[in-house]
Amino acid sequence: MGRMHSKGKGKSRSALPYRRSAPSWVRTSAEDVVALIVKLAKKGLTPSQIGDFLRDIHGVPQVKSITSTKILMILKSQGLAPEIPEQLYNLIKKAVGVRKHLEKSRRDIDGKFRLILIESRIHRLARYYRTSGHLPPNWKYDSASASALVA
Repeated sequence: MGRMHSKGKGKSRSALPYRRSAPSWVRTSAEDVVALIVKLAKKGLTPSQIGDFLRDIHGVPQVKSITSTKILMILKSQGLAPEIPEQLYNLIKKAVGVRKHLEKSRRDIDGKFRLILIESRIHRLARYYRTSGHLPPNWKYDSASASALVA
């Protein structure tokens, strides 16, 4: 599948191991991993940051292979899941940064164009999340109040 606003095809990526069970060299139990995930979420880390932390510091290759549930599902069961999905949050954060840059540099025509592309991605992703039930049906992106969502 091609990219939305560029020429790249984006086929290159790493593949997950075929075996879905935990590797034999992993010594952490599922309860320890869940406790770590909850502790890191209470510190304010996002699900992808939690996964990176567990991989780099604690040597957990895949949370799903150990706990049989994904990080976000664990957070939802504990009531710690973010209100806005992480992908949408990152796009809103990027749009707020570009908008702040455009306040200082009003003549940046390419920046204005990139802001339009970022906001069209936000609208498309928000439409998907509303229809799939991850966001309330009346949720709407507003550029004026977007900085309050990110802060």
